[in-house]
Amino acid sequence: MTTVPVRGAAGVVPSSTGRPSPIAALLAFEARAEAALKTSLQRWSIPALRIALGTVFAVFGALKLFPGVSPVEALVSATWEKLTFGLVSGQAALVATAVIEVTAGALLILGGAFARVGLVVLAFAFVGILSPIVLLPAEVFGTAGPTLTGQYIFKNAVLIAAALVVASRVLRGPAPRS
Repeated sequence: MTTVPVRGAAGVVPSSTGRPSPIAALLAFEARAEAALKTSLQRWSIPALRIALGTVFAVFGALKLFPGVSPVEALVSATWEKLTFGLVSGQAALVATAVIEVTAGALLILGGAFARVGLVVLAFAFVGILSPIVLLPAEVFGTAGPTLTGQYIFKNAVLIAAALVVASRVLRGPAPRS
């Protein structure tokens, strides 16, 4: 005769004594701990990502306000010069970029409706950030692949993905279907 273990309310197979085995109890505890962690992550991970993304943009933007501090000053100036057909370059380009990035970062940090506006500002910033790929390819690509500048630009794929995740939470729209 074959017996089939009967699971208790928590899905734990009781031992012959009627109590859960230590392994079953440990597995049940792990399942409860994992569920609690998931609940916490669902509540706090995207706000943490929003604040981290905002902080990165605010800090890197602020660096552009101080001559000689940002490692991308020449790239920013050259990019603005190309984008504006020579109307904006040099310190004006750095200040404009700093204002855009610090504003986007601060709005993301503030959250709520501010974060929605911050995402729009950030979208404009990403256009400028990625445009050297097309406008200044010699700065981005070397004979052996991406230059250090190119790598600096391409790492923004992670920031763009982070912005998309944040947008999935903060943008208004239809309620998710159940």
